[in-house]
Amino acid sequence: MIHKISFFVLFMGFGQLSFAQQTQDQQHRLQSPDGKITANVNLKEQLSYAVYHDGDQVIAWSPISMHLSNGEAFGIDAKLKSLKTNSVDKTIASPIYKRAEVQDHYNELVLDFKGNYSVTFRAYNDGVAYRFSSAKRKDYTVAREEVTFNFSKDFPAIVSYVKGKEKRSIEQQFNSSFENTYTHTLLSGLIPNRLALLPVVIEVGNGKKVAITEADLEDYPGLYLINESGENTLIGVLPAYPKKVQQGGHNQLQLLVKEREDYIAKAKGTRQFPWRAMIISTSDKQLADNDMVYKLAAPSRIRDDSWIKPGKVAWDWWNAWNIHGVDFEAGVNNDTYKYYIDFASSHDIRYVILDEGWAVNLQADLMQVVPEIDLEELIAYAKERNVDIILWAGFYAFDRNMENVAKHYASMGVKGFKVDFMDRDDQQAVDFFYRVAEMGAKYKLLIDFHGAYKPTGLQRTYPNVINFEGVHGLEQMKWAGPEVDQVTYDVTMPFIRMLAGPVDYTQGAMRNASKENYRPIFEEPMSQGTRTRQLAQYVVYESPLNMLADNPTIYMKEKESTQFIAAVPEVWDETRALDGKIAEYIAIARRKGDQWYVAALTNWDAREMELDLSFLGEGSLKAEVFRDGVNAHRVGSDYKRQIIDLPPNRKIKFNMAPGGGYVARIYRE
Repeated sequence: MIHKISFFVLFMGFGQLSFAQQTQDQQHRLQSPDGKITANVNLKEQLSYAVYHDGDQVIAWSPISMHLSNGEAFGIDAKLKSLKTNSVDKTIASPIYKRAEVQDHYNELVLDFKGNYSVTFRAYNDGVAYRFSSAKRKDYTVAREEVTFNFSKDFPAIVSYVKGKEKRSIEQQFNSSFENTYTHTLLSGLIPNRLALLPVVIEVGNGKKVAITEADLEDYPGLYLINESGENTLIGVLPAYPKKVQQGGHNQLQLLVKEREDYIAKAKGTRQFPWRAMIISTSDKQLADNDMVYKLAAPSRIRDDSWIKPGKVAWDWWNAWNIHGVDFEAGVNNDTYKYYIDFASSHDIRYVILDEGWAVNLQADLMQVVPEIDLEELIAYAKERNVDIILWAGFYAFDRNMENVAKHYASMGVKGFKVDFMDRDDQQAVDFFYRVAEMGAKYKLLIDFHGAYKPTGLQRTYPNVINFEGVHGLEQMKWAGPEVDQVTYDVTMPFIRMLAGPVDYTQGAMRNASKENYRPIFEEPMSQGTRTRQLAQYVVYESPLNMLADNPTIYMKEKESTQFIAAVPEVWDETRALDGKIAEYIAIARRKGDQWYVAALTNWDAREMELDLSFLGEGSLKAEVFRDGVNAHRVGSDYKRQIIDLPPNRKIKFNMAPGGGYVARIYRE
């Protein structure tokens, strides 16, 4: 169905609204609905802007422009034709999200210029965004876009760099898995010529932070940031359009760019370019629950979304098919997947995925199934047990035969694809994401993007795109050494990467190691941190398609943990960020129906926390609680489950072990 939205829009001419005023010749001011955020826009010589929060300058004057290959430039010597201001307050229905409704309240300034282009600025209570739009009648190419974020001081920054060898060229860095841990540094200390992945967070003083990202990225390359001057400036960098691509990479499943054009994008007709968004917080917890990207995204293009079913997934790859106690050899074969299906069915887990290995290797042909797999038999076996099948697909294998593959497997009863190893976000790659989303919608297939750039709102435009990787997830623990601090990443990522959209982190490890005991074992992996931490991540992390990373044999032995994981909702009616500090700890509360889940994670510091849950209201409430055990600092799998009465003052106090967590399911008697 198309979800109705109710809103009030006010259109007035220049100078008639207090939130958008001309402050001096060729300068305009836009304020947020609550009046705390101000964006000043200067048209003199070159278009530039500055952003303030309660009088504090959070973005210094920063030039922006867009240069076409024919010599035209948007934003240079701009000649204003007209100005329009809008005030919008509407409610967006968000059925597959962290809340059932999103309040979309902003003031808007639309500057229309000679040369058939415009620039729109929006001011929300939690940030500012701008975008270019064009009404060119002829085809053209965009040579470059000037994206600048200037700061008044050498502020601290938190960035995740493109992973790889330090001396890789900028062009080489555009081939990226979009997975890395975070670095804390001053702006001036950013590695020269090293691309930073969005979102990036800057600490701008007085306890305030600015998270920079983009939204509504469609038919255009993705944005990276770099500090090439060594000063207080972040400059946008965008990959050029591919001129020559070649099959190769992982198992011949990728399209590798061998040569690029001298422009970044092809364009035509009336179109809008991506939003450049600056999310402003006065406390870290606000970043852990933010809707800016969702609000800026294009509305849903799926009329009837009732077929889109979030759910848990029994997953094979991370646990290396290591089931045991059976009378057949485990691996990529029907007997093994029937075992996964039986496990999923007995725990009301909606999906089983067949990860890489079900299609013949090195052929990049998803119509060639290995002889050990009979898909029709597996799909029928699963259906009898109320379980559905999702298939893994490499980038090139899916792209080369997309409609035939989608139509064929949808007709067999497959419910979705996990599409992997794109590792690019140039215009061609971004276009692939949208084509997959549209094709999935046509054949009622869920899409889970791996080897993918950060979300930019595609999950709103095509809600069947139910999850994204672009996260340094649990899979890293199969090979990452002790020098990789996943525990600190776990309490950094929710404030930065997760504000862009859902994360396919793939939690659920049942082998849990302390800092001293962790080591990577590819075939029998473990997590860093405690068992309770793994359980809490199902609440803290947003993930409508949520994997159970470990193997069914272990889960069936760990009944309490498995029952809890299986029962945690994947989408929510309400979310509240309770407390948090980047790289130290986080506490989140989420509601589904009449039950609340409260979860917390800490870094490698043992921590005592007290949370105020007075928003739960009055009445008798109980909680099923999982706490770190007294020896969890030594043996990560040590935990304690108990049922408690929630105190009348609604304050709960608990301790977390180093690398620990806490989670509670709260319900009425």
